[in-house]
Amino acid sequence: MPNQRIARLRESIAKTDGKALLVTNSLNRRYLTGFTGSSGVVLVSADQAAFITDFRYTEQAAQQAAGFEIVKHGADIHATVAELLRAWNVDALLIEEQNVTYATYKKMEQAFAPAKLLPSDGIVENLRVIKDEAEIAILQEAADLADRTFAHILGFIKPGVSERSIALEMEMFMRSQGAASSSFETIVASGERSALPHGVASDRLIGKDEFVTFDFGAYYQGYCSDITRTIVVGKASDKHREIYGIVKEAQQHALDHLRPGMTGKEGDALTRDIIASYGYGEYFGHGTGHGIGLEIHESPRLSMTGDIVLAPGMVVTVEPGIYLPGFGGVRIEDDVVMTDKGIRILTNSPKQLLELN
Repeated sequence: MPNQRIARLRESIAKTDGKALLVTNSLNRRYLTGFTGSSGVVLVSADQAAFITDFRYTEQAAQQAAGFEIVKHGADIHATVAELLRAWNVDALLIEEQNVTYATYKKMEQAFAPAKLLPSDGIVENLRVIKDEAEIAILQEAADLADRTFAHILGFIKPGVSERSIALEMEMFMRSQGAASSSFETIVASGERSALPHGVASDRLIGKDEFVTFDFGAYYQGYCSDITRTIVVGKASDKHREIYGIVKEAQQHALDHLRPGMTGKEGDALTRDIIASYGYGEYFGHGTGHGIGLEIHESPRLSMTGDIVLAPGMVVTVEPGIYLPGFGGVRIEDDVVMTDKGIRILTNSPKQLLELN
């Protein structure tokens, strides 16, 4: 797979004025090489590919970075890169502008001369948007792990338990099931705090007859899952049922109609229009979804400004919500992969309104 990814990268490089790309972003490095260590850069030209790292990682790189020349650098990694640029006759080098500080740029400019530095915005990230079969398989495992975590935590929730202790139990369970960590800081938001879209777990104690929203994911083999479920501890009121039903209807409508060929804006409208039709449009202030993969937020975006056309292999969340200050909120979220004809849902936790008595 790394060789297939390098082939696609070379096609992208060929469309620029650069003769090679220097990859310094750690996630892009992992995507291209499979290397899981913490230090090194990748240099790719039309006919050569090198992984440059220090003595701590040369053996690991040789095992993981198939198809790459493994180069050990000395005290100054820029000097080693400069030697390769001269040996490969590279006179125009693409750099990842979003990952290079101005200070590092100045060092590169001096070290790599006479090679000219050219900015490259998202050249590898654009490849990462379309997941291959191996990536989708890992994302499915991460989603399965998140589903198991939700099933597990339902047995721990009761009035008087703190949000923070519930989040800790969820994170411990995910690690016990093979996750390296959670995908992001786990959200457990109860009562009026469930109206906070990113209400990370606090010391608040779970009450009775109130919403509890869980937004969490498993970071597994380098990839992220992301799921949200909202339940009621105690008995649901008519208001609880009303807004839960609207969000569930909106999310299901999107799952039923999302398909390749749509823009992210059109995908967003699938949920937003339904919520607005019930008079709650102003209480749904975020996008319908976002891409997931090596990062928890990637392209494409299902949002009012999403202009990327959805295509098979893209993996996105679908997560509409309604948030009523002083009362509480509902969000329901699944991870889905775009297919030739529509979508395949990766997360499968129940979505009927659960009342835990």
